[in-house]
Amino acid sequence: MTTVLAVIPARGGSKGVPGKNLAAVGGVPLVARAVRACTGSPLVTDVVVSTDDPAIADAARAAGAAAGAAGRVHCVERPADIAGDTATSESAVLHAVDAYEADHGRTVDVVLLVQCTSPFLTVDDIERVASAVAKDGADTAVTVAPFHAFVWRREAAATGTPAPAGTAHDDGRGVNHDKSHRPRRQDRPEDFLETGAAYAMDARGLRVHGHRFFGRTALVETDPARVLEIDDPHDLARARVLAPLLDPVAVPTRADVDAVVLDFDGTQTDDRVLVDSDGRELVAVHRGDGLGIAALRRAGLKLLVLSTEQNPVVAARARKLGLPVLHGIDRKDAALERWCAENAVAPERVLYAGNDVNDLPCFGLVGWPVAVASAHDSVRAAARAVTTTPGGAGAIREIATWLLGPTLSTPAQ
Repeated sequence: MTTVLAVIPARGGSKGVPGKNLAAVGGVPLVARAVRACTGSPLVTDVVVSTDDPAIADAARAAGAAAGAAGRVHCVERPADIAGDTATSESAVLHAVDAYEADHGRTVDVVLLVQCTSPFLTVDDIERVASAVAKDGADTAVTVAPFHAFVWRREAAATGTPAPAGTAHDDGRGVNHDKSHRPRRQDRPEDFLETGAAYAMDARGLRVHGHRFFGRTALVETDPARVLEIDDPHDLARARVLAPLLDPVAVPTRADVDAVVLDFDGTQTDDRVLVDSDGRELVAVHRGDGLGIAALRRAGLKLLVLSTEQNPVVAARARKLGLPVLHGIDRKDAALERWCAENAVAPERVLYAGNDVNDLPCFGLVGWPVAVASAHDSVRAAARAVTTTPGGAGAIREIATWLLGPTLSTPAQ
């Protein structure tokens, strides 16, 4: 049997985007997105995350557990001498292969290099790049995207050598075309852009050559719309905007979730407050939400209302629904972390529903961050799933149908 090992380099340090590999896109940390793409491929035997950061290792293991592939996801501590800015990806891959072979007593035949910084890498991309080497006889393979753009370079007019921007008398020269002749798109040769997402290599050849492009290299075409490498905060912001368009629509089921934690204002209400002449505040809630919450409780899910508001209406609503409540909380994420520990709930098995920016720290803790349809744009962008119903209009009822089905029937015991 051919052993195909996917290696995901994910060091903790990043100058362009601090904490980059743990940054969430579509509600999922970048390292977890890479792990899920790899574990989804039938050709991949195991996944090794090479990191110097314990938090990244924890996120990778949690992603493997959530994908039902806990035994296939391993983490190796990357030594400091190959964890700096100047260290090559190949050095991390070779170290990971050595560690895996020593720990598992098996020889790696094909090794993949998979980058966290390409958030829209798909299982199909992984499968095809692995297959190119494992089955089709290529020595190496790389994901590429076709493009037909005219490429230009600045050159010093006098010498014809590359010149930095602003150089006196620089001259724009065509790289893949003669600037005096502009052939039609259909008359130009097709070029390919290296996506930076995934590479495959014959493991023995990698040891001999020490780099990822030896021998015959197969070009594995991917969707150009999915090509995005996160190198700076603008790339990360763009990825978060694109995630709702490019990620497959996915909502959790009962098998994915052990606990549901609900924000109050704007999530169970429409975020409006009515104030009477005595200064008393009133809010409107949705009866359908109450029905959904009752069904979730009967199904055995742990439930919690978590709110920064000290308003008595929060406690009154929770009391009516029979829910525990933590309100008047400054650090919702710290309170949620404590609650999970006290109730023996794994954070990756928690669904947290919220609507505003003070919910974002909690989104970073849980496996299923969910935004209601009326949530702030930044919250919708960080969510893993978004309801079609606004807060206060039955959004919690909708979440309950995801978990229990449209009839809200309690699963058979």
